[in-house]
Amino acid sequence: MRWENLSPDSEHSRADTALFGAEAVTTRTFDTPEFRGITFHEIRARSIVNRVPGASRMPFEWTVNPYRGCSHACVYCFARKTHSYLDLDTGLGFDSQIVVKVNAPELLRHRLASRSWHGEHIAMGTNVDCYQRAEGRYRLMPGIIEALRDHANPFSILTKGTLILRDLPLLRQAAEVTDVGVSVSVGFTDEELWRTVEPGTPAPERRLDVVRAFTDAGIGCGVLMAPVIPFLGDRPEQLRATVRAIAASGATSVTPLVLHLRPGAREWFMSWLAEHHPHLVPRYRRLYAEGAYAPRWYQRRITRQVHDLAREYGIGPARAGTPRRTPAPAPDEPEAGLPTQLTLL
Repeated sequence: MRWENLSPDSEHSRADTALFGAEAVTTRTFDTPEFRGITFHEIRARSIVNRVPGASRMPFEWTVNPYRGCSHACVYCFARKTHSYLDLDTGLGFDSQIVVKVNAPELLRHRLASRSWHGEHIAMGTNVDCYQRAEGRYRLMPGIIEALRDHANPFSILTKGTLILRDLPLLRQAAEVTDVGVSVSVGFTDEELWRTVEPGTPAPERRLDVVRAFTDAGIGCGVLMAPVIPFLGDRPEQLRATVRAIAASGATSVTPLVLHLRPGAREWFMSWLAEHHPHLVPRYRRLYAEGAYAPRWYQRRITRQVHDLAREYGIGPARAGTPRRTPAPAPDEPEAGLPTQLTLL
């Protein structure tokens, strides 16, 4: 395992400075139903606030990622590639070998207190989900939110996890002193599709319950309809059912993001596709022949359909005085003006 090559910015790139040394790693397994088959590598990180590369189109410059690897096991997850930097498998290894930065809250508090920090927005959930199952045991997010609250530092969270409800009181406190954005990822409501492509996540309806809870608490919550999966989750009736459910949850906004397949994720997804939907493999090869992104015409079609449905169901721009929410992400795609799958889940 190549721990020494994990750099402060290696969620996005590789560098020479080690984030932690091999001697700092403690490996644990827990023989309980929720963690069976999962190995945790506890490390004391040297850095926790990561700068987003300048070439990125993301609408934030800084991120905090307390975990690497994700038990959500989403077959399309772009972050799978990052496990290869540790000589860990990007398939099942990404789903079951979880790196836990156990000192994340104290590192963040120290960074926020430093003279070089100027209170910039911090985004979380942009690499892997900070409310995956590991958070139920390690409880890193309460300390992270408390540090951000105490320094009145603006932040946002994107998640598929219902565990965020545990921290709702803290998030309400933070929202009293700074800008807090919360978004939930729900790409579809089809249960059969959910069980096969996102096997470790809460059901879509449970995630929409999170939206309801935050809305009731006065913290507006947007939904990233991510990803819209070609030929499996993009039929008009599927899009309608998803947008209708999102609207019923009280979401402040809905942003459609079409599946993209970067190296690492592409190989794992295509292997899954060949096993479960072999007849679609040629269609995917054609659709993604030019690279990681679906063609512009396809992205435009999905965006137009979802936006039309959103207007029909009354989901529109936030009005003055509405609760704080995460702003819609700028597209991380070479062709400007097209939404695509957010680089997080």
